[in-house]
Amino acid sequence: MIPIRDENPTRRVPWATLVIVALNVAVFAYELSLEPAALEAFWTRWGLVPARFLSDPFAPSEIATLFASMFMHGGWAHIIFNLLYLWIFGNNLEDHFGHLGFVAFYLACGVAAALTQLLATPDATIPTIGASGAIAGVLGGYLVLFPGATVVTVIPIFFFIEIARLPAYLVIGFWFLLQIGSGIASLGGSADLGGVAWFAHIGGFLAGLALTAPAAVRARRRRSVR
Repeated sequence: MIPIRDENPTRRVPWATLVIVALNVAVFAYELSLEPAALEAFWTRWGLVPARFLSDPFAPSEIATLFASMFMHGGWAHIIFNLLYLWIFGNNLEDHFGHLGFVAFYLACGVAAALTQLLATPDATIPTIGASGAIAGVLGGYLVLFPGATVVTVIPIFFFIEIARLPAYLVIGFWFLLQIGSGIASLGGSADLGGVAWFAHIGGFLAGLALTAPAAVRARRRRSVR
């Protein structure tokens, strides 16, 4: 299932989401300008390399990779799908948390995702890059706050494409089950073969759930009082 938009209006312009999208696009444009060897060096320097990070976790240069890595991407499909999910689901969270609150939420989820990947693949020597972990946190937050929102979704069925309006809990729940299944399937494989950082997705998603849950509880209490 591929979401293409939601039917969940917002009250304010999502300036923070737009800035995050622009930063990701700017970094990707810079990556496209690099020769292959320079691109590899860029990813290695600013990507999160678990073994290197854990060898000196308090070094400022390594702490910087926790943040820098979430604005880097490995290809067109990587950035397009990440920013599509961010644009669909991020604006409503920004509407809820406010501009600065959403930025803090996004970065916290990205860091939680990176730390989860570190724990899952501590010996990996290839860089982990991408906004997927932070955006997984956005999905987790959206699930808590807007579980019944309608999401317009593309469903490929063999050679046919079906457009369906589905509740957010079904779309996001299905996505999370895929991450869990793929993460379990990846256990025991070599971390240095590359691929998708499934545990970053899982960690970011759980962080989004945890960070958003208190706000959802407060909102329910206010509705009960009224």
